[in-house]
Amino acid sequence: MGLGPFVETQTTSGKVGTAVKILGNNLTGSTSVTFNGTVAVFTVKSASEITTTVPTGATTGTVQVITPGGTLSSNIPFRVP
Repeated sequence: MGLGPFVETQTTSGKVGTAVKILGNNLTGSTSVTFNGTVAVFTVKSASEITTTVPTGATTGTVQVITPGGTLSSNIPFRVP
C-alpha cells in the first residue's frame, strides 16, 4: 500500500491572497503551481518547500505542482471559501 509522490499544503484552506507553504520532495526546478487549475505565482525555497499565495480565481480543489520529475497533486483538496 505505498503512496505515490504528492505535495501537502501547510494550510488546507484560505481566501485569495492567503500565504501557503507547499511541502514535498524534489521540488527544486518546479515550473508551475496551480490551485484547481488556476495558476499561482510561487517561489521554490528549498528541495522540500515552495511558498505561494492563493491566486485570484482559485476555487476549491487539488493543488498541483509540476516538477522536473512529474506532476504532484495534493492529497487533500484545498478549500477556497
